[in-house]
Amino acid sequence: MRIPYSKLPATGTTIFTVMSALAKEYKAVNLGQGFPDFPMNEMLIARVNEAMRAGYNQYAHMHGYMPLRETIAEKIEDLYGTQIDPETKITITPGGTYAIYTALTAVLHPGDEVIVFQPGYDSYIPNILVNGARPVLIPLQHPGYSIDWEMVRRSLTPRTRMIMLNSPHNPTGAVLRKEDIRELRSVVKGTDIFILSDEVYEHLVFDGMPHLSMLRYPDLLERSFVCFSFGKIYHCTGWKIGYCVAPPEAMNEFRKVHQYNCFSTDTPKQVALASFLKEKDQYLSLGSFVQNKRDYFLQLMKDTRFSMLASHGSYFILGSYEHFSEEPERDMALRLTREYGVATIPVSAFYQDPVDNKVLRFCFCKKDETLERAVERLSKL
Repeated sequence: MRIPYSKLPATGTTIFTVMSALAKEYKAVNLGQGFPDFPMNEMLIARVNEAMRAGYNQYAHMHGYMPLRETIAEKIEDLYGTQIDPETKITITPGGTYAIYTALTAVLHPGDEVIVFQPGYDSYIPNILVNGARPVLIPLQHPGYSIDWEMVRRSLTPRTRMIMLNSPHNPTGAVLRKEDIRELRSVVKGTDIFILSDEVYEHLVFDGMPHLSMLRYPDLLERSFVCFSFGKIYHCTGWKIGYCVAPPEAMNEFRKVHQYNCFSTDTPKQVALASFLKEKDQYLSLGSFVQNKRDYFLQLMKDTRFSMLASHGSYFILGSYEHFSEEPERDMALRLTREYGVATIPVSAFYQDPVDNKVLRFCFCKKDETLERAVERLSKL
């Protein structure tokens, strides 16, 4: 039966699928998709197995396994000095992307407007459109990818329902600064604007910089949905498990959508994470671990023609080639895969409007030998 109209008529196969398929076809080193290629923690795997053997194989509570929510609340107080009621303010979800979709669906109505910064994670705009709302696109300022807050102010209308933030940022590795928090407070003060804060790379912050989570600021948290991912912090992206923190009234609306979508999240993994999350060093050491990956990749890339931009967080760093080629980003990415055996992602893929700054995204959260093999090939460009 023919569908009379599409809710996402402009959506096709994502560049991530295209590049991964191409990487497989040409046996390329895949620095495109954001996942580690090294093993996750064996202790966490063992605890999942223990939970399954102990009988934790049926539905967990719709809001999430309470010991896990309690441990998350303890972690938030330790890190950010904020007390969170695990009963009313935390919901466990099947992944960070799911949490983002559910938060948007909980509050958006047709005709609402959402401030979205570009480049940005590819799920944001489709999530807004499928809810009948309109993305208001604001470009981050290349090459530092900072927010132009005056442009944000000029973009506000009576229909502005939400501002979406992502720090550490995918794809650029930029992080929010204190001046961003000050400007954000100024923009939303006295309004009914929600904030959706995508903080899935929460612990992957480099160079001694703090992670300025919305959880630090009570006045911002009272209007925020803050979304996280266990997959990103424990190198198990295929687990698809995360959580959302929000004030009780907003969380109540979030849970209305959640209960009729997936209802419940993987039980044995929740049980395992409830105890593993108490091993604080496992997440507190992540920043330095991944920073070492970044630094090693930067050192290796000195042997290539790319000029690397700053990355202060996430799995990603951008490399500029504008000084040696006029090729469009997509063409360059395709050529690197086919002719040199290295898959990347063109940053233009993270924009809805045509933009071509001659930069590619590299994922450096890989084994050293993977990075070495990739750079050996890139050095021949």
